[in-house]
Amino acid sequence: MTLDGWTIRRATAEDADAIAAAHLDSIRSLGPAFYPDEHVARWASGVTPAMYIQAMNGGEVFFVAIDQNVSEPVVLGFSSHWSDGTEDGVSVYVRGSAARRGIGTALLRAAESQAVQTGSRSLVIEASLAGLDFYKANGFQPEGEPALLPGMQLLAVRMRKTIGG
Repeated sequence: MTLDGWTIRRATAEDADAIAAAHLDSIRSLGPAFYPDEHVARWASGVTPAMYIQAMNGGEVFFVAIDQNVSEPVVLGFSSHWSDGTEDGVSVYVRGSAARRGIGTALLRAAESQAVQTGSRSLVIEASLAGLDFYKANGFQPEGEPALLPGMQLLAVRMRKTIGG
């Protein structure tokens, strides 16, 4: 899918470094408006290219948005869909410079489409406070109050969206 100079495609293991760079940019550029600096640093400290390769090897499907308007294509953001056999989840991260341009929504639609193809009926996300409004705008409903994510000490809200037919 190509839109306004950027393309969305399924990611491969070769994209792991670029996905990690986009993830870190998102955390560091968007996170400080919602979390103290030490929480942002802790959140970013766990991001490595190996985590995406491991997730892909475990069956998680990733999509990337590639900026085609530059001489060297750049990953503007990514989304993913995973299933653990009892529920399906998604996530979306975009670089700060890509926020509010429709890229996150297009990436979410790619992950949702993947989920529908695999028979998913609903999706969950542990939404950071930075992503809360984005997920609400895209049909996710909170399932409770903000709570600390285990091991990260980062407030997030568990959200769910019904999909499929």
